[in-house]
Amino acid sequence: MAYHHTVPRECLHLTRVGRFTGQRDIFGKAMTMLRALFIVVTIIPSVAASQSPRSLTVEEAVRLGLQNNRSLHASQMKVAAADARAGEVRTTRFPLLKVSGSYTRLSEIEPFAVQLPFVPAPITISPVVLDNYASRVSLQQPIFSGFKLSNTIAAAEYAGRATGYDYAMDRSDLIFAIRSAYWNLFKALESRRVVDENVDLMERHLADIRNMNAAGLATRNDVLKVEVQLSNSRLSQIDAANAVSIATMSLDNLLGLPLETPIEIASRLHPSSDSLKPVDAYVDEASTARPDLRAAGLRVSASDASLGAARGSRYPQIFLSGNLYYSRPNPRILPTKDEFKNTWDVGVNISFDLWNWGATSYQTEQAEAALEQSQDALQLLKDAASLEVRQSYLALRQAQRKVPVAQEGVSQAEENYRVAQSRFKAGNATSTDLLDAEVALLQAGMNRAAALVDLELARARLVKSLGKEEE
Repeated sequence: MAYHHTVPRECLHLTRVGRFTGQRDIFGKAMTMLRALFIVVTIIPSVAASQSPRSLTVEEAVRLGLQNNRSLHASQMKVAAADARAGEVRTTRFPLLKVSGSYTRLSEIEPFAVQLPFVPAPITISPVVLDNYASRVSLQQPIFSGFKLSNTIAAAEYAGRATGYDYAMDRSDLIFAIRSAYWNLFKALESRRVVDENVDLMERHLADIRNMNAAGLATRNDVLKVEVQLSNSRLSQIDAANAVSIATMSLDNLLGLPLETPIEIASRLHPSSDSLKPVDAYVDEASTARPDLRAAGLRVSASDASLGAARGSRYPQIFLSGNLYYSRPNPRILPTKDEFKNTWDVGVNISFDLWNWGATSYQTEQAEAALEQSQDALQLLKDAASLEVRQSYLALRQAQRKVPVAQEGVSQAEENYRVAQSRFKAGNATSTDLLDAEVALLQAGMNRAAALVDLELARARLVKSLGKEEE
């Protein structure tokens, strides 16, 4: 007997819905995987690329810093403001032209009229004009101001030129700061490289001494000595890596880059010793070329011009003036008429302060004190510049002498390490002797990196002290 089982229509419907839901879930998972793949393919490589080292020479770093540094841009805006101020002051010597206008509504009154005998009606002399319109064009030209205008203009121009030299000095300081940060990063990278090499040496040494200890050729104390020295080297390795990070952020900050941007040093040091002129020749060159000395000299001239402007208040002030009136009614025209009429006048105005309770004397004293202050500041700056040049000169000579000594020290330390390692493997030297050789090699490498960077920085410092941007 055959049995037939009939599936209800509702069950068939649920089955179809279940299949559709499963297909939709599979489709959703596929889309999610595609989105994740898109992120991996597009976003992650871009993030990795953003963290790739940026290769820069020192000249490229300087150009980038000059373009992006906000402090230098602020200094440049000071120059623009000073130039605008000088232009504003120069306009005071030219004629001043003004235009003005007004409208007035008057209250109603009886017109002015006279009654003559035998005349039946009064005669109106001045009619009432209720709506009054007035316009005027005025021209004023200074003729003599007691030299106040000329001295004020001169002071503003001197100050503007001084601000320009301030910008040049700020630019020179920024270039030196970028060069210093660049070579300090190089120094940090070199130090890290030397420390990493020392750690590798110590690890190989530790492996050898442990093998010798297992063979009974070295004591446990020998192993501990190497382990302690390796721990010290790893601590130095951590410090060196941190120094690289700090130096990188310092350079990034000066260049206007994100602080986590890695920098690859593309320039190489030039350890050759440059021939130096006598120090007095450098001092004389700095006294005429340094932007800060030029700026200070111009500020002395500006203070002297300001003193002349203050003394100008003792003289009369003379102005030529003229006016053109176009009014309705025009008060100069009689009888009054309700119509526009033009009139004009020209005159010379003279003013003089007979007594102002000593204000002019006080202003003059202030200007004299400011002049002496600027003169003292110039002399102090000259002394400081001479000292800076002499110190930079001595630092460069010292750096030149240290480089060959440091290079010779590296050669000696490498040979000492080679001999100590050979003797140690032959059993003719102790582990302590090899440790001393490794430490000496590490110190010699650090000294050479420091000497090379100090030489480059000493060159840059001398160039900066002379008021130059580059040699």
